[in-house]
Amino acid sequence: MNAPTRPEPFSLRRRNPKGGTAPLQGWGFRNETDRLTDVLLGSAAHLRHLSTSSLSRKHLREAPSNIQVAQAQHKELVAAYEHFGVKVHMHEPSSELPMQVYARDSSVMTPYGAFITAMANWWRRGENYAAIRTYEALGIPIYDMVTAGTFEGGDFNVIEEGCVLIGCGGARTQEEGALQVKDWFDREGWETRLAYIDEYYVHIDLMVVPIAPKLTAVCLACTEPGIVDWLKAKGHEIIDVPFQDTMALGCNFMSLGGDRVIAPTSSKTLIGQLKARGFEVAAVDMSEISKTGGGIHCMAQALKRVA
Repeated sequence: MNAPTRPEPFSLRRRNPKGGTAPLQGWGFRNETDRLTDVLLGSAAHLRHLSTSSLSRKHLREAPSNIQVAQAQHKELVAAYEHFGVKVHMHEPSSELPMQVYARDSSVMTPYGAFITAMANWWRRGENYAAIRTYEALGIPIYDMVTAGTFEGGDFNVIEEGCVLIGCGGARTQEEGALQVKDWFDREGWETRLAYIDEYYVHIDLMVVPIAPKLTAVCLACTEPGIVDWLKAKGHEIIDVPFQDTMALGCNFMSLGGDRVIAPTSSKTLIGQLKARGFEVAAVDMSEISKTGGGIHCMAQALKRVA
């Protein structure tokens, strides 16, 4: 009988600068469409509606988020993961971190460990430090930390195994940060592509999110045609999410693998397309919480997926 594998010791920089970093044992994933077993979420206990993007400012002007309803919606989201048998891990809530509910922004999980991002808004930079503590508690080593410029996790979009689309809108992820992350994964032998997007769209995962192997949701109305052609050349079938749905975070969902998806109730076109293909869809009302600046994909960091 083989001896059980001992957990790898926590470290603050696991990345091999020359590339060839060994994948972790027990944590990480090859892609964003294998079966999700463990997810990292942030608590909505201290959520506030702040001016983080054009979309959140629009809602602040016209109809600010009802925080109590938003918190209830987040509980429904947690329940959806648990319904599908996904183990939910939570950041430790902190009153100083009102936007920590968006767990994808402060870190990025990879096959080699998590990397810590560099947040653009000053009131969110503490989330990066809190994320380090979370990974230490979970026993997940840090791959590296972004230091060249701002970078947020919604701009690291794993399209398929060994292939990442890196968003760069300038306001939340700067080119300097995007190029640093690109260099890391170039050295690991990944195919990397930069997507320069208008800052209005915040992150690349507002408009492009993988659903299943070779099946990707894309808002064709706001995605650069070159990116769409690139996806199609890889054999990806595209499900078009209408612009109006996309602006309501309708293209911001979470694939659980095994033809299962958690999506916002507002994304009727996408949900209809998925159900027609035999997917099991948990539709969760995100209308109030999304006013604060993000959707279901923004709120989740996949920690472990298995084929």
